[in-house]
Amino acid sequence: MKKILTFITLISIAVTTNAQRQNVVEAIGKIGNVINAINNYYVDTVDISKLSEKAVIAILKNLDPHSTYISKDEFRAANEPLTGSFEGIGVEFTLMEDTLVVIMPVSGGPSERVGIQAGDKIVGVDSQNIAGVNITNDKIYKLLRGKKGTKVMLDIVRRNVNDIMTFEVIRDKIPINSIDAAYEVRPGLAYVKLGRFAITSMDEIFNAFAKFKTNPDALILDLRGNGGGIMGTAINLADQFFEKDKLIVYTSGMHLPRREELSTNNGIFKTGKLILLINEGSASASEIVSGAVQDWDRAILIGRRTYGKGLVQHQLALGDGSYIRLTISRYHTPTGRVIQRPYEKGNSDKYIKDFYERYANGEIYDSENISFPDSLKYKTLVKGRTVYGGGGIMPDIFIPQDTSFYTQYYARLINRGITNRFVLNYVSDNRETLKAKYPEFEYFERNFIVDDDFVEKLAAFAEKEKLPRNDEELDKSKQELKILIKALCARDLWGTTEYFRITNAYIDKEFAKAVEVINNWEKYEKEIFEKR
Repeated sequence: MKKILTFITLISIAVTTNAQRQNVVEAIGKIGNVINAINNYYVDTVDISKLSEKAVIAILKNLDPHSTYISKDEFRAANEPLTGSFEGIGVEFTLMEDTLVVIMPVSGGPSERVGIQAGDKIVGVDSQNIAGVNITNDKIYKLLRGKKGTKVMLDIVRRNVNDIMTFEVIRDKIPINSIDAAYEVRPGLAYVKLGRFAITSMDEIFNAFAKFKTNPDALILDLRGNGGGIMGTAINLADQFFEKDKLIVYTSGMHLPRREELSTNNGIFKTGKLILLINEGSASASEIVSGAVQDWDRAILIGRRTYGKGLVQHQLALGDGSYIRLTISRYHTPTGRVIQRPYEKGNSDKYIKDFYERYANGEIYDSENISFPDSLKYKTLVKGRTVYGGGGIMPDIFIPQDTSFYTQYYARLINRGITNRFVLNYVSDNRETLKAKYPEFEYFERNFIVDDDFVEKLAAFAEKEKLPRNDEELDKSKQELKILIKALCARDLWGTTEYFRITNAYIDKEFAKAVEVINNWEKYEKEIFEKR
């Protein structure tokens, strides 16, 4: 009872008119009377605490898709991806319409290693169905977390894949570093891949810059797959790219006055050439940074349209250790754009489907399939070029998703963790020899060759793992597999930065385009910034 009354009081703190106050009083009274009646007269025993919890969840469900309830037991775990570490499978997730949806796998964690992706729906754990059974976050934590080294089988539903896929995941200690990779592509050109906006992110970025051998005059900031995090960190990161008193973002809501966030004079990269890599997995805080640099014509954005989450949540305690994350305002880019894509209150299922429609309508593969209404047209603040609001950030240079190498055989090698296990076994069996032969990553990158025979060994290993050989599909995916094997070897010998150094250099088209743009900056700057 206390929980739900506290909840209603919290969401009505900003009520200002007498009529609104009366509505709140009546709502509190009505719910209080129902709870009291159940407690005093209902035919069976009822857990009032659980009942009030369900009532809170039901109320929030009728709001926007991002207002959520967090139980006392879930609270610490829900904040761990931004603050600490734990042992488990390594995914950030959300419950939407009673289905567990992967927001993003933790970089370097066991789920990412076997190929689990953002947007995957986990429908089964160790043959136990968890979809459509009113499962709670608490139950999910108990199923997915566990001691390092223990195994769990996950049944996954993935977009554009007809069959349910099964992954074997070996639990591990999950690193919560927010930077996935940071290195110098060449003297003067730095690359930083930020996986999430965490409390530690800025310290990690400053430390990365301090370790670069040269002071970079060009930076590729990779926000692909970055689902967001702490808004303050996003503002702090954007601040690094501007001179003083530039508007970074402003927020406003029904009960909150407009609040502006301006740049300081403390940025460490205020004038260099700047590229941001974005895609459909870049959301929230990623969109704050992307929108700010695009509106001020400060950077060139490469990739695909971002997710479209422009709602600001505030965490409110309910007095019993539980919390709600309540949407209190919308954020706007400096030009005034709202990045939040449309939604219907109380219809989160449609909200999810709308995102996956991007794949169905071919947007991921061709920018011609993307349309923005003229009513949401804005002009950038320096060059006056056209940008759009109302559904994510559209990059300046569109790069379609590459499927040239994709086959079902390749997918099964990755989804079932076969490639990862093969490489783990190979590195484990040959670690001392490999370290002796390739003492430095740079020497490894130049001289370690994954030849056809190496791929044949993978295919033989896969057959032992009960994946039938498919010569035609293996041949189509062979070059991609060679690079992936080399990258996985580098990761297991050094770390995730070295993994991305391999994939970026050989198979990442967005990264390749970013380097090309940096090398021909004046040409692209003229083409993009003078476009009206």
